[in-house]
Amino acid sequence: MIQMNDFKSEPQQLRQAMLGAVQRVLESGWYVLGNEVIAFEKQWAAACGVPYAIGVGNGMDAIEISLRALKIGPGDEVITTPMTAFATVLAILRAGATPVLADIDSETTLLSIESAARCLTSKTKAVVLVHLYGQVRQMGAWVDFCDAHKINLIEDCAQAHLASWKGKYAGSFGATGAFSFYPTKNLGAPGDAGMIVTSNEEVAKLAARLRNYGQSVRYHHPEIGMNSRLDEIQAAILGERLKWLPEFSERRRQIVESYKKGILNPMVRLPAPPEEPSAHAYHLFVLTCEHRPELEAHLQKNGVQSLIHYPIPIHKQTCCGYLARDRRGLTNSEKHAATCLSLPCHPQMTSSDIATVISAVNSFS
Repeated sequence: MIQMNDFKSEPQQLRQAMLGAVQRVLESGWYVLGNEVIAFEKQWAAACGVPYAIGVGNGMDAIEISLRALKIGPGDEVITTPMTAFATVLAILRAGATPVLADIDSETTLLSIESAARCLTSKTKAVVLVHLYGQVRQMGAWVDFCDAHKINLIEDCAQAHLASWKGKYAGSFGATGAFSFYPTKNLGAPGDAGMIVTSNEEVAKLAARLRNYGQSVRYHHPEIGMNSRLDEIQAAILGERLKWLPEFSERRRQIVESYKKGILNPMVRLPAPPEEPSAHAYHLFVLTCEHRPELEAHLQKNGVQSLIHYPIPIHKQTCCGYLARDRRGLTNSEKHAATCLSLPCHPQMTSSDIATVISAVNSFS
């Protein structure tokens, strides 16, 4: 079976480096907020082209702490997309703010500026822009939109590690960028981990306090914070895995190019091409099909795993039916959720694996 992710097939050299990183931490005797976290924060800030990075427990906390560091909370509205992992909206709710759902663009699957504009009110304080599937688009337009309406742009970069648009990296356009290093991400840890990046020194300082109980110096708590600290072992491992990220990212793009050239089945629709090659990290390769259940079964029968990202848009979740949304509805999101299907595109795939996936899709009828 060709899996969506195959960690066991990663290079032995990388595995040895990860084990060495763990040993380094154990021998140091310092396990929380030590030199490994400091080093990886510097590495990731440099990789994203920003001066500050703050390691946190996971990607959801990165969004929540971003909102709180920007003083967004109760009484404030935050526009975002219903086509995202539940953590995006949960983070807004946990910050005490009110999510407002705008529809996606049917071609790109990303948040629609036109729909977001219809969601603006006097209470709007931010847009959480999800770089869904790893794609970064229209960032100039989004920066201008947020500037014009005097609201913050927060980038949900959980799927867009090192994707770049016109020479700038995901996470560097907004007030903050929030990253997840969940194991399946392009840069993943063997556990939960996350990061906030920003160019604003005051936001960085406040975020660093908020992740650590609101503590400024030991036993002094000027803010009500939370416990969301990137631990030393995860940071050390991520530092080693970061060295492989450019190579793995390029391999993902090679796989996708093969898919685009080889998949010729008129029953499936391939994703819109990125605005430039570097603007898509291809965390996921997502096509759409009006006969998705049958395609899923066909792929499974032919030895190809597939997954749905995401089958239930946020406003269709039982606990979120009350959320405010674009008055024209969220029909594009609903249609995409009903037809989208993700194919494997992880960097350990072989040429034979790629050919098998292409053949399986093309043989569906």
